Amino acid sequence: MLFKALAISILAFAGQATAATWYFLRYYPASGQQFTSFSGDMAIPTLQQAGTYYLWPGLQPTDGSGVYQNVLDGRSGTWWIGSGWCCSNPSLPWGDGFNTYGGEVVTFSNTLGDSTWTSTLTRQATGDTLSNDFALADKSFNQALFAVELTGVSWDFGPLAFSNVVITSTGGTEASWCNTSPENYNSATVYSISGLSSSVSGNTVTCTIDSLVLESPA
Repeated sequence: MLFKALAISILAFAGQATAATWYFLRYYPASGQQFTSFSGDMAIPTLQQAGTYYLWPGLQPTDGSGVYQNVLDGRSGTWWIGSGWCCSNPSLPWGDGFNTYGGEVVTFSNTLGDSTWTSTLTRQATGDTLSNDFALADKSFNQALFAVELTGVSWDFGPLAFSNVVITSTGGTEASWCNTSPENYNSATVYSISGLSSSVSGNTVTCTIDSLVLESPA
């Protein structure tokens, strides 16, 4: 059901009637925990053509009501990246974004505050930074995803690489969720992970991943 909600919400964002092809890795925290931050660097691949390419890290809540994500969008023929909640319950405006190009690196950071989640995107090539707040503090996020979503196009852009990834959860000290392999949806993706470690401070688990790469379709 959670995946169904994710698919419906992203398709609504895309404005597409046809189904997307999915490739994603997913982490769940331990029972009773929720994610409170998600950050890292995304290496921007080379866009081959205009098309419905959505590449993103994101968080999904326990109620399956949508996806909070930083989306690399290829529809115009030039990559654009922006942050937002897709798509209703609540209905929120999409955040700011900017164009980015193959070979660049964009840093993403999503952090829970007192009343909002704050998303910050930084284009390392220029230092340009955008930050937006989203009224999602009442959501309990229990899925962290690294996703490739394609509609009417193939995986023709090469690997999608993330580095310096940090995910935190609160509500317990169990860190095994970090130290095991993520769910590979439908075993659809060839992937590699290196430099995986976890630490615990109080009731906060910090998961660090040096490199996570969605290499290609399986």
